[in-house]
Amino acid sequence: MQPALAPTYDGSTRLFFTIGHPVGQIRMPRVMPAVFQALGVNAAWLTLDIAPGELTAAMTGLRRIRNLDGLSITIPHKQGALAVADRASNRAKAAGAANLLRFEPDGSLTADMVDGIGFVEGLRVRGFEPAGKRVWLVGSGGAGSAIAAALCEAGVSALALTDLDRPRAERAAARLADLYPGVALSAVAAVPDGCELAINASPCGMYEDDPLPFDPARLAPGTMVAEAVMKPPVTALLERAAALGLPVQPGRPMLDHQLVHVLRFFGIHADTGTVLRAIPD
Repeated sequence: MQPALAPTYDGSTRLFFTIGHPVGQIRMPRVMPAVFQALGVNAAWLTLDIAPGELTAAMTGLRRIRNLDGLSITIPHKQGALAVADRASNRAKAAGAANLLRFEPDGSLTADMVDGIGFVEGLRVRGFEPAGKRVWLVGSGGAGSAIAAALCEAGVSALALTDLDRPRAERAAARLADLYPGVALSAVAAVPDGCELAINASPCGMYEDDPLPFDPARLAPGTMVAEAVMKPPVTALLERAAALGLPVQPGRPMLDHQLVHVLRFFGIHADTGTVLRAIPD
């Protein structure tokens, strides 16, 4: 196989950034050059390290960059991204957070949230259909809230939320209950009975000395254990769960399966197969 050609940038190159803190774990700058090349799009994707509390100030400057088309958002700015937007999709409102911001010609910002869509589609490709399942979700921040909203939309029967900040989990459950009255929603302190899918959507697992977000030994045999953390690709939680014989789902599919939705949000139309084939290992 011939090595991929390095991208060529010029004065017409469109710019995209992923903003977060930290940014060392972010895959988009490695993934997107190959995707853009496969699609014939002249664009570059980089990261911006913006400290907590500084998003609003940073957006003041970013709004003035004429060739900046949009942003993807990661920890800890997803709730803040929704707050700075001038308008938002219903799914971003349901999640209470945004992971995409698009700069409109008039200078305004439109927000969307596709983390949850990618997560659910990744589960389905893995062979796990969420509809009718009882789910436990640990972490109700930006990614967790997005996954929770997408799971409700996919038709789970029950969703229990756990967070170190118990009121945050309670607020997320209440917000979703208003939108999805057919789902049994709750905020809990520990694994609920009958859980068929247990998800870590907290940052625990990004660093080697992190504690496990939960003990998979407390789960029933056959319970699927899924991650939202993407780096490392196999977290200590997944290693422990696999050692116990539980089926596991890593974090990477959540990104891979949302990319086509990210591109469409920014006006770049592509089919899912082309995008997935372009993503480097």
